Amino acid sequence: MDPLDFTGRGVVVTGGTRGLGAAIASAFLAAGARLLICSRGPYQGPIDCVRTDVRDPAQAAALLATAEERLGRVDVVINNAGGAPPAPAATASPRLHAKIIELNLIAPLHVAQAANAVMRTQPGGGLILMIGSVSGTRPSPGTAAYGAAKAGLHHLATSLAAEWAPAVRVNCVVPGPIGDLGLDPEAVARTIPLGRPATPEEVAGVCLLLASPLAAYMSGAAVTVHGGGERPGYLPAV
Repeated sequence: MDPLDFTGRGVVVTGGTRGLGAAIASAFLAAGARLLICSRGPYQGPIDCVRTDVRDPAQAAALLATAEERLGRVDVVINNAGGAPPAPAATASPRLHAKIIELNLIAPLHVAQAANAVMRTQPGGGLILMIGSVSGTRPSPGTAAYGAAKAGLHHLATSLAAEWAPAVRVNCVVPGPIGDLGLDPEAVARTIPLGRPATPEEVAGVCLLLASPLAAYMSGAAVTVHGGGERPGYLPAV
């Protein structure tokens, strides 16, 4: 059997209508999975989509109830919805900081709670996959609240993995820069050892791997997808 064949498996991707979320959803769809995605805005596309604000625990619970009804079972939930605009920490409003942390940390917890309630009652349990960020592993000037929320998300994954085992596994994918960011290619090459940002499809491939039987013993893990990381800032001074 092909370990990357997801035929008959039910997969939910939050924020699955654009960017990385769309790439993740497309990868699982191509692998044979039955998909349900969600978005706060309207969506017209080939994948079943439920309009959901995952910051609302009632809507998060309704999303998972709908997934169980439409897909038959929920094997994989990918907490992808998130993001934040650049904002100096000294002048950003308290409301903005709260909204950023709510979307990037509290909302994934709401979705994870709802997913756990479904998964632990079904044969084989399930996997919850958090989409983190390198912003949560190093200083994040200009996006301090976002970086703090992602750091919290990484820790949340380890805690839930310990609490909900063995029925439910929880892991975290930690991407670096993704896609065409409008950056100077030479500057990127100096910063990232592999010389370029990741493509959304490359990060989606890691999600497939972690959701497959090849990673059946992985739980509480954080897998970085950052092209070798960022070159240490001290090197030019050496």
